[in-house]
Amino acid sequence: MTIGDFERRFMDHTPVLMDVRAHYAVLVPLVEWQGEPYLLLEVRSETLNRQPGEVCFPGGRMEPGEGPTQCAFRETREELGIPASAIRPIARLDELHHRDGTLLHPVLAQVDAGAVVHMSASHAEVKETFLAPVRFFRENPPQVYHYPLRAEVGEDFPYHLIGFDRGYRWRAGGMEVPIWSYRGYAVWGLTARIIKHLMEQLAEGEESNTPPVAAP
Repeated sequence: MTIGDFERRFMDHTPVLMDVRAHYAVLVPLVEWQGEPYLLLEVRSETLNRQPGEVCFPGGRMEPGEGPTQCAFRETREELGIPASAIRPIARLDELHHRDGTLLHPVLAQVDAGAVVHMSASHAEVKETFLAPVRFFRENPPQVYHYPLRAEVGEDFPYHLIGFDRGYRWRAGGMEVPIWSYRGYAVWGLTARIIKHLMEQLAEGEESNTPPVAAP
């Protein structure tokens, strides 16, 4: 092996996040209703094996050769019956790396209000849908719960191989869980993290666009 082997292998390499075993995409659907932006949310069917009854955005696992926007549009059509022609992409939002090794790609888009009125949700995947005004999330900060993440290392770990016969001080972490209660719906978990981050970015953008106050 030579250095040239490395050059040939990595010449056109695009960096990605290490240890990601699966990619998922969700649509963050904005709907203009009576002159005000709303978020379209769905409640997962109670018969699903994963996260039954939870509030979420339409989305799912990316298929081979599929990009985040393609996946988000496809899943929205499959779950809500809303065609891609009724969706206008706005931006790719910041990604979330979940501790189970998955990477979530949120896609912000506007969905035609008429398509929402006439959508036909899949009963196998969706229990119900609802619209929540963006104003609600901006004016009402979520309740935020924190819990620690600690390393649970087995007794058979070979500390002697790394030069720490008496053990090693593993770094601990933590997880933030925002929770909103909206008209009987609990908006929490990854969905709430996406919304919370989006609201924070909107607020930061408004602050940066505020003209400075002239000195008297």
